[in-house]
Amino acid sequence: MTSDHFRKLERMYLSAPINQFFRPEIRIESGRAEVRIPIRPEFFHAARAAHGAVYFKAADDSAFFAANSMVEDVFVLTTNLNLYLLRPIAEGTLTARASVVQPGRSSFLAEAVLTDDRGRQVGRASGTFVRGRTPLTEEIGYRL
Repeated sequence: MTSDHFRKLERMYLSAPINQFFRPEIRIESGRAEVRIPIRPEFFHAARAAHGAVYFKAADDSAFFAANSMVEDVFVLTTNLNLYLLRPIAEGTLTARASVVQPGRSSFLAEAVLTDDRGRQVGRASGTFVRGRTPLTEEIGYRL
């Protein structure tokens, strides 16, 4: 895989409308991805900590792009994601670091570890991702 592929995936990710709300950062390498989401009060549940949806987004996005880093022609799809919430996070940045642990021809198993600014694990996830049918094209933001 080429660094152009990784930069195109990063641009595609950041162009998604949902990311206007979450304001994440992403860095992709071969078989790996890191997503960082600054925690804001808009993400809080009633107990004033980030809702599990924020954990899920960080975990899914990082694992998804770790998998898609290994596929240059089509968008991959998440078929399942198991998420474990280990501790609350209410400030700083949620960082999800994912890697592909089992690559395949048509499916990939990836794992993500979520940490806070102090390096404490706040969540873990594993998921399966498969090759989809949507080509990686400029129309979906896949461009330099």
